[in-house]
Amino acid sequence: MTTETQSTVKPGFLARHRRTLMAGVFGLGVLGLAASDILVMQPSTPAYAQSQSQLVHAQPFSFADVVEKVRPAVVSVKVKTVTAENMSDTGPSISPDDPMFRFFKQFGFGQGGEGLTPNRPRKQFGMAQGSGFFISSDGYIVTNNHVVDHATEVDVVTDGGKTYTAKVIGTDPKTDLALLKVKDDGNFPYVDLSAQVPRVGDWVIAVGNPFGLGGTVTAGIVSARGRDIGSGPYDDFIQIDAPVNRGNSGGPTFDLNGRVIGVNTAIFSPSGGSVGIGFAIPADTVQRVVAALKADGQVTRGWIGVQIQPVTADIAESIGLKKAEGAIVADVTRDAPAAKAGLKTGDAITAVNGQPVAGPRELARAIADIKPGVDANLTVWRDGKETSIAVQTAKLPADRQMASAAQDGRDQPDDASGAVAGLGLQLAPAASVPGSGGKGVVVTDVDPSGAAADRLRAGDVIVDVGGKPVRSVADVRDGIKVAKSDGRKTVLMRVTNGDSVRFVAVPVAKG
Repeated sequence: MTTETQSTVKPGFLARHRRTLMAGVFGLGVLGLAASDILVMQPSTPAYAQSQSQLVHAQPFSFADVVEKVRPAVVSVKVKTVTAENMSDTGPSISPDDPMFRFFKQFGFGQGGEGLTPNRPRKQFGMAQGSGFFISSDGYIVTNNHVVDHATEVDVVTDGGKTYTAKVIGTDPKTDLALLKVKDDGNFPYVDLSAQVPRVGDWVIAVGNPFGLGGTVTAGIVSARGRDIGSGPYDDFIQIDAPVNRGNSGGPTFDLNGRVIGVNTAIFSPSGGSVGIGFAIPADTVQRVVAALKADGQVTRGWIGVQIQPVTADIAESIGLKKAEGAIVADVTRDAPAAKAGLKTGDAITAVNGQPVAGPRELARAIADIKPGVDANLTVWRDGKETSIAVQTAKLPADRQMASAAQDGRDQPDDASGAVAGLGLQLAPAASVPGSGGKGVVVTDVDPSGAAADRLRAGDVIVDVGGKPVRSVADVRDGIKVAKSDGRKTVLMRVTNGDSVRFVAVPVAKG
């Protein structure tokens, strides 16, 4: 059976449309330039008296020289795969969170129980195709992780039509990169990864294997940088307007000097075909990951054990920070490096080793780039002043669970009224609400016209206000009064809902 593996960009990016991470078969096509000459009209008065001799032909712009230089280094990647799924009468038994879930659902596997044996392991065989490119003369190849995922055999076909068997040296699912090595000896044509970050508006050229055609060249421009498409904590994609199609996953995007500026990995597509919005992994990320895979076969990242969120303008005002930059700590994992170093909820991390961090993504990448066992010197905003905290990083756990921060567990007195004037909130001690966990104060109702209507919702649990734990509705009111007396326009609340923890800056001007 030949399949075209697919996975989907996580919710959070253009939620009204379908997002697709084209695995195995993923193509990069681009709007081509007009091949015909451009007629340029020379100034003439009057216009009707212009003669044919005044029409001149401008030389057409061409990518041909660059393409001739780089195309021999680009390969088609053909993969045989096998997976074992626990099949049920409703389809493969996989989590709805798995990137492959939508693939099985979309193509109707197992609907009505046809051809499936309930609850019995069953091997699934398939074929996948993608793209890749040589990065060294001795046969190392870069491609996407999702192209070679579950591979039992990998072959690469060069632009000249030769086929070589390759082995997987290592993969990194978090950045969707993989490193292959051709088993045969040879002196292969290769391309360099660029050390320069492309500018928005720069021309780019993509070469790859769309729809298995091989050796296809397309062109476009860099549309944006630093895109987060919700595929993971290290999202930092280059967006290109090159139409991307199935089969180009893992293929390179070049600048006009023939240097690789990114590895094509995903598209936004309401229909499954290209609409001119593609995403490439930046070359500097590729360089770091490839070096780690070549050395160890895996990527080891630093970890400190915190849940973080952006510092919004409201949050910055609430904690007295001049700029809405950095990441605020919403929760600290018990016994993790951050907890041992004394990091607290409510701390705003603004720099790592002296380098400013704009937000959570930058902080996550900065920590991940520090080897386990090495100190990360964090610049932290706490209690209205800046301090420095050294945290020794640990190895990022493969499957970690964030522990909830300890809260005051004393009995919580009932309030005569749970209303908070001006905010439009109706609150109740968590101990009195089944299923709330008994910590903090539960939001039982929100007035749509209240000041907190767009910040909180029924079911949220307020666990501290202004940096102080709350056990009763009165504690919430007191925290709001303190913020007002300090001249604050907002008060910072730490809120939980299920397993999530977040900070919310609630206006206090009303009431």
